[in-house]
Amino acid sequence: MSLATVFPQAADIPPQFAHKGEITQREYLLNGELVQWQGELSPVVSPVYLREGVNLQQVVLGHTPLLDADTALKALDSAVKAYDLGRGAWPTMAVLERIQHVEKFLGLMQLQRDEVIRLLMWEIGKTYPDAAKEFDRTCDYIRDTIEALKQQDRDASHFIIEQGSLGKIRRVPVGVALCMGPFNYPLNETFTTLIPALIMGNTVIFKPAKYGVLLIQPLLQAFLHSFPAGVINIIYGRGRETVGVLMESGKIDLFAFIGTNKGASDLKRMHPKPHRLRAVLGLDAKNPAIILPDADMSRTVKECLAGSLSFNGQRCTALKILFVQQSRAAELVDKLSSAISELKAGMPWQQGVAITPLPEPGKTQFLTELLKDALSKGAKLQNPGGGETTASLFTPALLYPVNSSMRLYNEEQFGPLVPVVSYNDINEVIDYVVNSNFGQQLSIFGQDAQQVGELVDIFANQVGRININSQCQRGPDSFPFNGRKDSAEGTLSVVDALRQFSTPTLVAAKYQDSDVDFVKQMVKERHSRFLSTDFLF
Repeated sequence: MSLATVFPQAADIPPQFAHKGEITQREYLLNGELVQWQGELSPVVSPVYLREGVNLQQVVLGHTPLLDADTALKALDSAVKAYDLGRGAWPTMAVLERIQHVEKFLGLMQLQRDEVIRLLMWEIGKTYPDAAKEFDRTCDYIRDTIEALKQQDRDASHFIIEQGSLGKIRRVPVGVALCMGPFNYPLNETFTTLIPALIMGNTVIFKPAKYGVLLIQPLLQAFLHSFPAGVINIIYGRGRETVGVLMESGKIDLFAFIGTNKGASDLKRMHPKPHRLRAVLGLDAKNPAIILPDADMSRTVKECLAGSLSFNGQRCTALKILFVQQSRAAELVDKLSSAISELKAGMPWQQGVAITPLPEPGKTQFLTELLKDALSKGAKLQNPGGGETTASLFTPALLYPVNSSMRLYNEEQFGPLVPVVSYNDINEVIDYVVNSNFGQQLSIFGQDAQQVGELVDIFANQVGRININSQCQRGPDSFPFNGRKDSAEGTLSVVDALRQFSTPTLVAAKYQDSDVDFVKQMVKERHSRFLSTDFLF
């Protein structure tokens, strides 16, 4: 069967998932208003192509505003004014009131569930179950964030008496935040920084991902009606024209970015006062699976298949390279090849589909270059039909043996290429992890408790998370999500994110009758929100 026939004809698409026609979006959110952009628009194309006879035609989903530097600076002025050096209504608002604004947004957001899920499928090729899971998980994350903030506020409601001092500690906002999310999780990963930034009292400039941008359009009204003017400003356009001037202004206090370490470094260098810039970054990863001689191969293959190829391998948490002890290499490759051959390629709305079109322009060419490089240096393609490409489709390719001379050995593929490396001495794998530029996660597969335990101790200071007999992953959201080296800066989880987007402030007085009475007066007569002892239920 020709790979081109995987793409549908227009009549083949179920009505509930059909593209409803081009969306021409001119509005963007600025200072509490949806402003109409009269300038150039940027086309939004789908990774889905339609078959018309023997031809494939890429679907144009719509257009979004291509804002300029001046407009980006207006958004910055709006956020700066709303924050007002920490004196604005939002940063000084009571925690319960900010929570009520976020709850209102959540309610309005949920009304747009079907449309956002549909756009997730059409914009980035995410399957219907995964798109639905991303939306629902994001809503759960918002609820969990609200509950975590309530608990944080409860914990801060009391005074501390220590060494002759009376103290009250609360976490307060940092300032103006710039939030930028990734295309592979344009809703969930973005909101894991955006929502904590807002709920902690920061004002925000939000720039949607380059791909997965149109799906924010149904949520603009929710943002507009849920937050005071200037608290959230949403801009569009080329990053080099909009984001650069924001960083160069020196008025960005918080930088939340999920992307490449090069992109993050380039933007951070633009800030004139880097010591005043707090960065929360989720960056590149080359997560290895380490398969020991006694690994349960059935379980290992299942986990490595999902870890390598879920959402076409387009996850920072994906397994990017598999190290297997030489004595088990043939078995792993054989079973993994069979499992990959069972994966179904198709469109996001089709039931049982695992491989879908890739949203990034030029991605299939990049993957083909990595594949050819590996083949030219001794690797062999292990699964029938691997590496075939038509338009935006690329069939998964299992490559073995892979060695250090190949680009795939160190370079992050962020796509459906599965490199397998055999080793004789576990020190070869240890050296790889220790010397890698990346340190997000790794997975260890084995049954010898002593050996696995020793490896855990070795790798604990190399990566942010070690997974035992399971694939790399982010969840659950209550667990810390971070990385070392070039893979991350800061820690994200429901609780950790609240800390990242706030800073502790202490009010202290001597623990003596006159000062205690004075503090009691301020609390009793409600002269200070900071000193309040109100308890949130």
